[in-house]
Amino acid sequence: MEKFIIEGGRQLYGKIEPSGSKNSALPILATAILAESPSVIHNCPRLTDIETMRELLHYLGVRTEWVADHTLRIDPSDLSSYEAPYDIVRRMRASVCVLGPLLARFKRAKVSLPGGCAFGPRPIDLHIKGIEALGADVTVEHGYVNAHAERLKGTEIYLAGAHGPSRGATSNVMTVAALAEGETVIYDSAKEPETVEQVKFLRAMGADIEGEGTGTIRVRGVNKLKGAEFSVMTDYIEAGTYIVAGAMAGSEVEVVGDVAENLKPVLARLSETGCKLKVSDGSVIVKGHPRPSPVNITTAPYPGFPTDMQAQFTAYLSIGEGTSIITEKIYPDRFMHVQELARMGADIRREDAVAVITGVEKLTGAVVMASDLRASAALVLAGLVAEGETHIRRIYHIDRGYERIEVKLAGIGARIERVEED
Repeated sequence: MEKFIIEGGRQLYGKIEPSGSKNSALPILATAILAESPSVIHNCPRLTDIETMRELLHYLGVRTEWVADHTLRIDPSDLSSYEAPYDIVRRMRASVCVLGPLLARFKRAKVSLPGGCAFGPRPIDLHIKGIEALGADVTVEHGYVNAHAERLKGTEIYLAGAHGPSRGATSNVMTVAALAEGETVIYDSAKEPETVEQVKFLRAMGADIEGEGTGTIRVRGVNKLKGAEFSVMTDYIEAGTYIVAGAMAGSEVEVVGDVAENLKPVLARLSETGCKLKVSDGSVIVKGHPRPSPVNITTAPYPGFPTDMQAQFTAYLSIGEGTSIITEKIYPDRFMHVQELARMGADIRREDAVAVITGVEKLTGAVVMASDLRASAALVLAGLVAEGETHIRRIYHIDRGYERIEVKLAGIGARIERVEED
C-alpha cells in the first residue's frame, strides 16, 4: 500500500492543468454500450475508477482499449451479459450507471447494489422509480437490483428526491428512454454539467433528446443508436481543488481549462474570503490568501455549491480568521475528513450535518488516514500548508479521481512524494 509524504510550507507558483472529468467520463462509458458500433472517447482520465468501469464493461462482453494516452475505444458489438457482479460494482458507486443501458439493450438487467466512498447511505430509490415508470418490473433481492420488461414505453417521470435531483438516476432514465417506445419527459432532472455532457453524447449517438441543463429533459425513443466520437469535459472539481490549493499556499497559481462557468459558487465563496482571482475563458489565476475571512456555505445540487468541494473548503477555512459554518445538504455524513484535520490542529466541531470551523493560525504535520476521494484531497491541501511533514495513508482513494496529483502539484512547487508504506 502507498502513502503520500508532504513537506508543508512551500509556496506554489505556475500553471497546473486538470484532467478530463471522472464524473462525466464514467456515465459516458456506460452509455456507449447502448450503441451497436464502437465509440471513441477522448480526454478520458487515467484513473482507478475508469479502470474499474473498463473491468465491468469487459465482464459484460464489451471490448475496450486505450488507443492513445487519454483516448479510449469502446466496442459493444459483443455485449453478451446483463449482469453486473458484486465483486466489481462494490468498488465504485458509478457502476450503477450500467443499469439503464443493460435494461435498454436486453430488456433485463441484474446489477449489484453499488459501493464507492463510505460517507453514509446513498440509496438508488430514484433509479428504480424511474425505470419502473418506463415499464420495468424491479425487485431487490440478495443485494442485487433485478429489472426486466416485456416492453419499455415513454412516459412522464418526476425525479426529485429528498436532497434534490439525482444525476445517477437521470443518467439511467435517459439511457432507457433513448431506446424506449414513444416520448419520455423527465421532470426535476439533474442540471449538472456532467448530465449536459451525457445528453450531448447521446445526441451524437443518434438519440432524439433535448432540454439538458433546464431541469426538464425530453427524449423521443429511437430504434437503435450508433457509436460516436466524443471528448470528455475538463474536471472542474479537480480544477477547484487546485484553485483552493493556490488560495492556501500559492504566490500565483494558474489553473488551466475552461472551468470558471461550472465553478461560479466556488469562486464566489473564495472571493468572499478575500482571495484574489483573475478569471478568463481558458484559466483561473489565484493569488495566495493564507488567512481567509469566514464564510457560511451550504452545499446544494448544481448550480449550487458542490458537495464535492466541501471537504477542500473545510481544509481552507480551518486556517482562516474567525468562525465559518458549512452545512452539508447532499450527503449529511460526508465529514470523515474532520477528525483527520483535527489531528493536524484544526478546530472543527461537527453538529449533525453542520461543521463549525474556528480558524487557527497554523496546522501541523501528522500521520492521517484518507477515508474517501474528496477527504483525501482535503488532507493533501492541509499538508501543503502544515508545519513539518504530513503522511497521508490509504491514498488509493485519491487515485480514484485525481490523475497523478502528486506529479501535478510538484510541478508548481509542492514537496510531495508517493512512497510504499513501511
